[in-house]
Amino acid sequence: MKLSRDKSLLGVLLIGLASTLWGFDGVVLTPRLSNLNVVFVVFILHALPFVFMNLFLYERYAELRKLDRIAILSLIAVSIFGGAVGTIAIVKALFLVNFQQLSVVVLLQKFQPVFAIILAAIFLKEKLTGQFLFWGIIAIIAGYFLTFGIKAPNLEADKNTINAALLSLLAAFSFGSSTVFSKNILAKVDFISATFFRYGTAFLLLLPIVVYTGIITEFGLITSDNWIILCIISITTGSGAILMYYYGLKYIKASVSTIIELFFPISAILFDYFINHNILSLIQWISAIIMIFAIIRANIIKKN
Repeated sequence: MKLSRDKSLLGVLLIGLASTLWGFDGVVLTPRLSNLNVVFVVFILHALPFVFMNLFLYERYAELRKLDRIAILSLIAVSIFGGAVGTIAIVKALFLVNFQQLSVVVLLQKFQPVFAIILAAIFLKEKLTGQFLFWGIIAIIAGYFLTFGIKAPNLEADKNTINAALLSLLAAFSFGSSTVFSKNILAKVDFISATFFRYGTAFLLLLPIVVYTGIITEFGLITSDNWIILCIISITTGSGAILMYYYGLKYIKASVSTIIELFFPISAILFDYFINHNILSLIQWISAIIMIFAIIRANIIKKN
């Protein structure tokens, strides 16, 4: 019994730490790379972890034989949506707000489980209930007020905010779809191999793009500070946090994980305040609380 409690505590700590690292990344680290091309940043953020993981996980290539056609297609889908599209969208969103409203961009990513459940209903034929749809709509309304407050958005003055919000939702959709497709991969290999193959596939998909478009020449623009941040992200908030999260998920229920993951938006708000001196307005605080509560309720209802 004690061993079980210890493992549960370990799971909570690991997921809490991983979520806090993601909050730190979105507010403090990734925005410091805004002098570089977005696609190039995402390419490097996959290339560095993949090269690093090859030092320890090269024997995992043998497990590729375990993947059937469905798992391979799912791996490609995860790499496209969770790796390339999702990461490009959220990085671009963070760049657009220019260190303003960073915590809002991060908070909008919490729509990920809603999109994951909707996509599971479409692709995995899981049923949606009226209660889930109710809380999903509440979350969407709260997300609007979180982004724009009580005023109507100005299409010109709020252009970057609107685009950042849309890109954040695209990232949430992409990461949510990645969760759905990941089920087919994890049925064949463990989470370590799945992470390794995901980074490798995303790297191989992005490589011809950055070469063909000439973005690869951005290597000459990387400053020493950029290299430091890229390496920190690659080892900690990137592949390191993902491995930490999935390892912790082995020891606690998904419903508990949903609560612990609140360290992500909470830490983002705190980092944004203490480091960038940004703070949410009262209406944004209320909207954020309602949105997160609605998403958790929708998640719990679906699990039940």
